[in-house]
Amino acid sequence: MKNRKSLLLLSASLLAALLFVSCANQEPVQECLHGTQYGFLRGLLHGFITPISFIASLLDDNVAIYAINNTGGWYDLGFLLGSSGWGFMAGNRSKK
Repeated sequence: MKNRKSLLLLSASLLAALLFVSCANQEPVQECLHGTQYGFLRGLLHGFITPISFIASLLDDNVAIYAINNTGGWYDLGFLLGSSGWGFMAGNRSKK
C-alpha cells in the first residue's frame, strides 16, 4: 500500500512538471549571436561569478547567468570548472 502511494505521488509530480515545462516560451536568440564569442576563459569567469549573476538575474531581466554566444564545448568546460570552484571552496572550509 505504501509503495502504491509513493508511485502515485511520483507519477502525479512528473505529470505536473511536464505540464509546467510544456507551457514555457522559447526566447529568440538570433540577436544574441552577433559579436564576440566567449571561450574557455570567459566561461571560467562566468562560472565563478554564477552566484552573483543569479542574484542579479532575479532583480533584472537583462542579466543572464550563461552566455548564449559561446564557442561550445570550451566555454562549457570553463563554466563548469568555474562554477564547481564554489563546491571545492566549501569542502575545504568544512575540513578545518
